[in-house]
Amino acid sequence: MSPLVLANPKGLYDPTAHGYSHVARVAPGSRLIYIAGQGGENESGALQPDFRLQVRQALSNLRTALESAGAGVGDVAKLTVLIVDHSEERLKVFGSELERAWTAGMKPTCTLIPVPRLALDGMLFEVEAVAVLPA
Repeated sequence: MSPLVLANPKGLYDPTAHGYSHVARVAPGSRLIYIAGQGGENESGALQPDFRLQVRQALSNLRTALESAGAGVGDVAKLTVLIVDHSEERLKVFGSELERAWTAGMKPTCTLIPVPRLALDGMLFEVEAVAVLPA
């Protein structure tokens, strides 16, 4: 049995087009991995000025952090996304970049929070994650 099951129960709208699932069920005894907020900075700390490139870099950074713990995107139960100056257009960008990063399969549960500012000047996007691995 997988330590993580993602589901979209009947009675709730289908969130697939928006790139997330409603429910993540974690098996007892599983190991939880918490990934700190990842922004669009590269290894040297430089930020791209473009929102899409920051999202792409942040998701790449997330993948690197997951891999360092022996996990992958398919092990992610929950994302929390922070977007500066959120708009429908930025939501579409995030959705397409998430699809690119996750490819096939169910997307994790996700909460998107519009914010006026993030930690660094010029930072437009941040994503944190909780992943699940077998005991």
